[in-house]
Amino acid sequence: MTVTQREVLADEADIRLDRWFRRHFPDLTQGTIQKWCRTGQVRVDGKRAEASVRLIAGQTVRIPPLPDPKAPDKAEAPPDSRTRAEMEAMVLYRDEHLIVLNKPSGLATQGGPGITRHLDGMSRALATTPEDRPRLVHRLDRDTSGVLVVARSHGVAAKLAAAFRSRAVEKIYWAVVVGRPVPVEGRIEVPLTKRDPKLKGTRGERIAVAEADDAEATHAITDFRTLDHAARKLAWLELRPLTGRTHQLRVHSAELGAPILGDATYGEWRENGNSALVEGLSDQLHLHARRLTLPHPAGGTLTVEADLPPHMEATFRTIGFTAPAARPPKRMS
Repeated sequence: MTVTQREVLADEADIRLDRWFRRHFPDLTQGTIQKWCRTGQVRVDGKRAEASVRLIAGQTVRIPPLPDPKAPDKAEAPPDSRTRAEMEAMVLYRDEHLIVLNKPSGLATQGGPGITRHLDGMSRALATTPEDRPRLVHRLDRDTSGVLVVARSHGVAAKLAAAFRSRAVEKIYWAVVVGRPVPVEGRIEVPLTKRDPKLKGTRGERIAVAEADDAEATHAITDFRTLDHAARKLAWLELRPLTGRTHQLRVHSAELGAPILGDATYGEWRENGNSALVEGLSDQLHLHARRLTLPHPAGGTLTVEADLPPHMEATFRTIGFTAPAARPPKRMS
């Protein structure tokens, strides 16, 4: 068991570090890769790196001693019939290049500490051959529902990932928020920063609004529009993130003074004495990826919409909001 070094090749440039590892060492779990990154066992050009960092051709990756290969009798079991049925029920659109899913709230996109059931692993049920295994190109938080795209080859994954990074993908989210933004539509352009969970007063927040002198801050922009409201107590917002920062919509909504209903991390209505506003409604996060419009890897564009998850449908009925049904997927040349 030895430490090795490997150079990033030209055709591997711009992929995430964790995906680079899974491409070269398919037996590695996401949890193992993330642990190696957290503990500094993985390094890129001699420096610690997060699993999400994008690689550059010519960089050198430090590879820790690999675990023993799985014994044949412990090989990954094929997906069972229940998992296959669950995955098929999520499919909104499918062709030879990609699959678009409606991810349910509560299902993690990827594995991690304490996460054994996740969409990345379950998606094997949609593969027709071992080479056809769907590959993630973007993520949604565990408690966020809605449209999520997976690629059916490395080449398509690279094209789609590049489209997401270049802002060529239009993303529309729906949220139910506590309060009503004033003005009722506009743009919030507030930089975000990672937060130290050990700091006094934190409640598990990973992201916070950055101070003006924060060198670690990242630019974050969200356009918002109020689609309906119940007096000034609750509102239905359309959110269009123009950047893709971790928890961006949740932090930006809270910054508007209208935190997302069910957001126990960034919402403060309970502390502010407004818990009566949400009495009788689901305490699940009310954030849904409603629509994606993206460049199709074979040309043209693809637009896919997803209907609301059950808990948001119930809230809409209770409040009196009327959401149109999702339109069928549309591909334009």
